[in-house]
Amino acid sequence: MNPTGLPVVGVTRYVTPLREGGSLPGIVEADDLGTYVCKFRGAGQGVRVLVAEVIVAGLAERIGLRTPRLVALDLDPEIARYEADEEVQDLLNASAGLNLGADFLPGSFGFDGHVPPQKSGEPSLDPARVLWLDAFVANVDRSWRNPNLLLWHGNLWVIDHGAALYFHHGWGGGSLLKEGAPERFAAQPWSADDHVFREHAAELPSVDAELRILVDSRAISEVVAAVPDAWLEPVPGAEDPAALRAAYADFLTARLGSTQWLPRAAA
Repeated sequence: MNPTGLPVVGVTRYVTPLREGGSLPGIVEADDLGTYVCKFRGAGQGVRVLVAEVIVAGLAERIGLRTPRLVALDLDPEIARYEADEEVQDLLNASAGLNLGADFLPGSFGFDGHVPPQKSGEPSLDPARVLWLDAFVANVDRSWRNPNLLLWHGNLWVIDHGAALYFHHGWGGGSLLKEGAPERFAAQPWSADDHVFREHAAELPSVDAELRILVDSRAISEVVAAVPDAWLEPVPGAEDPAALRAAYADFLTARLGSTQWLPRAAA
């Protein structure tokens, strides 16, 4: 049985680091002839960041947002022998096994505030959908300081979701065992004050009604199922991958059953 719902490809060459953020992602080539942005399991932020990337990217696709195709990159640390940079060597040696790869989008550029129009000439619905998604998954990392948005082939693409689903960072300390943990996340407000698309908050009520139909309990279970077993590390209250997947599904399903997290437009 394949231990991941993602395609698994082997890394053949480490190309160059992307010195952005604390995780030190890098460009790699793989045995499927693809080029990927690799997020490493051995980076200081740990594998839960990779879990968040897979789940949130899956939800983004469900609501019609564009996000790079993901794969699981199987890394042999022997590749580290050919790297002169000691920091890169250490990272590769610490990342044996499955890492996360996102399709490299050649020629893309960072979001500058211009949202491409739809082909019909009507304004794109992407900004409000991005805002809804980030509120739903409690993503705190899409500000003007770091929009995590790309423009590619005239379209808006969402990337880098590792800062979402903050609740799982407390599971190792036993927070999953506390009664009502999913419900507390469901009721947790989310502020759009620092979000790059905060001015679209007035559109959220109509977008919310549409997107809740697309993100149902079945969709949540399917995106959670794509997470590799190797990234689902045991925590108190969830000792195996199946239990961890159930926990993620419980938290997100509870959130979907609430409206308290939905930001309101400023008066």
